[in-house]
Amino acid sequence: MMERPDDNESLPSMSGRAELCAVRRTVAQEEPHHADSSPQPAFSRAAHVLAVDDDPAMRAMIADYLVDQNVRVSVAADSREMQRVLAAGGVDLVILDLKLGKEDGLQIVRALRADSDLPIIVLTGHRREAVDRVVGLELGADDYLTKPFSPRELLARIHAVLRRSPSARPGRDAKRIRYRFAGCELNLRTRRLTSPSGENVPLTKGEFALLTVFLQSPQHVLTREHLLAASRVHDNEVFDRSIDVQILRLRRKLEADPSAPSLIKTERGVGYVFSSSVEVR
Repeated sequence: MMERPDDNESLPSMSGRAELCAVRRTVAQEEPHHADSSPQPAFSRAAHVLAVDDDPAMRAMIADYLVDQNVRVSVAADSREMQRVLAAGGVDLVILDLKLGKEDGLQIVRALRADSDLPIIVLTGHRREAVDRVVGLELGADDYLTKPFSPRELLARIHAVLRRSPSARPGRDAKRIRYRFAGCELNLRTRRLTSPSGENVPLTKGEFALLTVFLQSPQHVLTREHLLAASRVHDNEVFDRSIDVQILRLRRKLEADPSAPSLIKTERGVGYVFSSSVEVR
């Protein structure tokens, strides 16, 4: 019998027969009728999380803990298994190890984000892999954790990402969440911004998050502190540039004349206001 990890301890290692037992138990726990009978308090039904990691011990331990917390869990060892689970539908969030055997985890993040806005939490194996973490976030991942980590922290990150991703909340129709403004359209499902001429306007993770905050509160003055807190992906160690730099870069992509902005206007001594009307579809 495998011991369950204490919430405050990092994930332990497993080997041999214990690994096989844990994986078999995890697969059995993936059945929907077990998870859906204990819904998450924050959502209309239990969230369905897909854990993608080539380490069977890590997959088993993540699944074992999350199932105990009323989270439905599926597991995959590589991108092929991941795609099979995703094709079946119903996944709300992906936990993805960036060091996935011979596969490039960053390319998997890029491919996932190109197809949908499914929330992604990336896992890295060492604190020195800061570049991979940052690139992963820039490609569209929503958060990250460095191994070893506390299972309680993983659960907290899952809840936080689902709360701030309206299109990912269980029971929500993400295809209908689109913002239209000044001839442009931002599609939250595809994370794609379309210009008035129909061209795709590429956005970084930070720019997408910042624009979404503006579109959710048009024609209201938002303080710089509010914008920073609402739009950053993960603390200052990732997006430590000032909010003013983020605003400048976003203006360059939205404004006809960034030096005389008509959409994102500065309120001296207070913050910024998105001056255009916004249609939600």
